Amino acid sequence: MNRRQKHGRGRAAQRSGVLRRLSGLLIVAAAVCALIFFVLPNPLHVDPEWKGADKPIFVKGQYTGFSASGTGENLLLPLPLLEKSVDSSIRYESGTKSVILSTDSKLLYMQADKTTASLNNKPIQLRLAPEERDGVTYLPAEPLKSLYGLDVQENADTGAVLLMTAGETVPLGEVKEDKVALRTEATIHAPALADMTPGTKVRIWSRHGEWLYAQMNNGLAGYVQAADITETGVKTVEKTATEPTRAERSWDGKAVSLTWEAVYDRSPNPGSIGKLNGVNVVSPTWFKIVDSEGNVRSQANQAYVKWAHGKGMEVWGLLSNDFDPDLTTQALATYEKRMRTIVQMLEYCDLYNLDGINIDFENVYTKDGDNVTQFMRELKPMAQAKNLILSIDVTPKSNSEMWSLFLDRRSLGALADFMIVMAYDEHWASSPEAGSVASLSWSRNSVERILEEDAVPAKKLVLGVPLYTRIWTEKMAGGKTEVSSKAVSMDAVADIIRSKKLAPVLSKDTGQNYVEYKEEGVLRKIWIEDKVSLQSRVKLAKSLNLGGIAAWNRSFAGDGTWETLSGIHQ
Repeated sequence: MNRRQKHGRGRAAQRSGVLRRLSGLLIVAAAVCALIFFVLPNPLHVDPEWKGADKPIFVKGQYTGFSASGTGENLLLPLPLLEKSVDSSIRYESGTKSVILSTDSKLLYMQADKTTASLNNKPIQLRLAPEERDGVTYLPAEPLKSLYGLDVQENADTGAVLLMTAGETVPLGEVKEDKVALRTEATIHAPALADMTPGTKVRIWSRHGEWLYAQMNNGLAGYVQAADITETGVKTVEKTATEPTRAERSWDGKAVSLTWEAVYDRSPNPGSIGKLNGVNVVSPTWFKIVDSEGNVRSQANQAYVKWAHGKGMEVWGLLSNDFDPDLTTQALATYEKRMRTIVQMLEYCDLYNLDGINIDFENVYTKDGDNVTQFMRELKPMAQAKNLILSIDVTPKSNSEMWSLFLDRRSLGALADFMIVMAYDEHWASSPEAGSVASLSWSRNSVERILEEDAVPAKKLVLGVPLYTRIWTEKMAGGKTEVSSKAVSMDAVADIIRSKKLAPVLSKDTGQNYVEYKEEGVLRKIWIEDKVSLQSRVKLAKSLNLGGIAAWNRSFAGDGTWETLSGIHQ
């Protein structure tokens, strides 16, 4: 073997040794890393996502992505945060840069850059005006605390704002004897956000096995082992005490038996009405919005109110939108116009000593549904302040653009003392086929859908029943059957049956008596409203524990109507 070969072999051995040593070092390094990251607690510290944010706001221990402005009595909270975390129904109207906030008993109106505001339509002076900056409206925190019962805590070190809502609770705790890490995940191998010294106070927002998701007063929130925390109690944000509404005081456990009084040219003479056995509410159609500014026209009659009260009946004046969709669009478009309607209605209630208001808005564009709900939201605290019952009439749910889809029954059910389901016109005046005005199965389905889909409490829901029926006419023309109808009273149908000596038969499909006969070469069909149909509706209302019965309308009633409907009280 020559010298060159020996030298090459030596270098190869040397390289092999170096590689073995490097490999060993790598193994040792990997072992150390494994020890650090998979056995020992992670020593790394990281900054929270909100580092650098000015006045970051937290809800339930989570950074909201929003920031407050100012501090102390000058603290302002951003409207988008309030809409998301406090009250989704806050209304902002860009035309006047106004914000409308409401509870069951309070209605607060504010405008950007103005310290003049109103509470329940009475002027108040704000210490701090709302502001608009970069397209965001900021509201003063102090009146919000009073309105919603908010708990707002600021931290001087980080500027963090911790927000809790009325009724919210969170367990409290503090760090035990040793310093512990607040980590980004529920594992000791996750980086730390902070080292918490003994005695550090935290809010415990959730539990994850042996770990807690906790938040320090400076806003930092993360995971800490439950064994390192002593629980010290519970923080509860008390709800603002509220007085029971008159509906709760006067109608709890008592069924509503209402009849509408249809008033067209003039109010009826009370002396000609007779006895309304079991009826405890009359609702005359006295009021309607008559122009785009929200003005209300009245046909109220003091003698009628005096008569009703003398008979032990409450009077809930009905306010309609005159079934005019374009008028409704304009009259409900702004706070100023809605408030004009509300103020005038309340003045009429005072003037005529009314006991309640029944809202009947029909034939409304779907796009205006939010304005209908907002009208009720603004009317609710104003009516409650005057001890008035507030009810609203709704149609059964359907795909009808103008008669059903605009109604947010879930929200309306929360706002109104009573929601009356107008369970009639299953087959309407111009229906392409003849049929019942309100078959029993359809009436049941109309109510049950609202109970189940919109979570309206049964005690708030009142079943509307028809006291009219339709005489349907079917005749052949051009090889096709033409259908028409006319609405008549219960007595008119009874007269037809008597004069023509007809024998009604029970229709199992509708739960009603039915007759048909030929007259003047055409076929007449009548699904009859009588004691049988009314008894079945009373039974339905009671079986579903509804708040009562409402009948449209008094002038259509026949013999025995009120005695039959009075069964709702038994």
